[in-house]
Amino acid sequence: MPLTGHCLCQAVTYESTMDAPLVTAYDHCDDCQRQSGSTYSLVAVVLKDTLTIKGPTKSWAGVGSSGKAVHRIFCGECGSPIAHDPEAAPPIIALKAGTLDTEIKKTLKPDTEIWTVSKLPFCQEHLEKPFEHMPSQ
Repeated sequence: MPLTGHCLCQAVTYESTMDAPLVTAYDHCDDCQRQSGSTYSLVAVVLKDTLTIKGPTKSWAGVGSSGKAVHRIFCGECGSPIAHDPEAAPPIIALKAGTLDTEIKKTLKPDTEIWTVSKLPFCQEHLEKPFEHMPSQ
């Protein structure tokens, strides 16, 4: 079953032909906290060449810790974040897992945390695989 989802207003839809994400993680970096407006961003990492995004997207690029751009893709209508696409890791893209279709996101099993160096002190959940920064590739 492919991974499918959409933004809040449903103007942007996407589909990855993968049956499951490569990794499901909490991303605690400051940029993800700001983009999500929350303590972290729940991400479902997929291979970029399996993903099709349809609809009016916009993007904004900031510089990641690698010194390379991280493109943040969002709906041009409602502003919902859809994914972030790091130039430092060209084969992958991180879907904002809250935008996955409801029945799919209910099956996610996050086991990884990245950027725990930026983890807010009141966020008490600890996953099996924590990384202070990005894991080595």
